[in-house]
Amino acid sequence: MSKSQIITARIDPEVMELVDRVAKAQGRSRSWLAARAIEKMLRAEVAMMDFIQEGEDDIAAGRFLTQEQMEEWVANLRSKAKAKIAEQDAKAQQEQDKAA
Repeated sequence: MSKSQIITARIDPEVMELVDRVAKAQGRSRSWLAARAIEKMLRAEVAMMDFIQEGEDDIAAGRFLTQEQMEEWVANLRSKAKAKIAEQDAKAQQEQDKAA
């Protein structure tokens, strides 16, 4: 395990009150809380950066849909859903007719 590093940051008094409040509630030190908050924020930022890079790589490789293609796909999906509902309704009606 690598040795931890020290970082210094200026914190507004209002934010420091929040740090103290949460640290006290969790029984943790300011340092522990700050380190976890920084880590969590940075992991989220890196995940977003990776997600964006993946999208940019897909675009560069030609793996994307145009707006028109997307609208066509959605319309097709809706059409299939409506057909499935109509099929289920017809089947339910047939069963009701048999029961009557």
